Amino acid sequence: MPVTKLSCIALLCAALGACGDTIGEQALGGAAIGAGAAAITSGSLARGAAIGAAGNVAYCQVYPGKCN
Repeated sequence: MPVTKLSCIALLCAALGACGDTIGEQALGGAAIGAGAAAITSGSLARGAAIGAAGNVAYCQVYPGKCN
């Protein structure tokens, strides 16, 4: 069964809850998830990493209680 972009986006959103303790860890975790999603969907790895890092840091800053 092929993986669709929608399922990758859902996986990315679910994985955002796995933040780090520092902003650097949050950015690194988000970048890894974003690059992985981009690799699966044949997208730009750099763009996926940048979006993932920004999204994860933003999520963790807005909802710090959900990241621990």
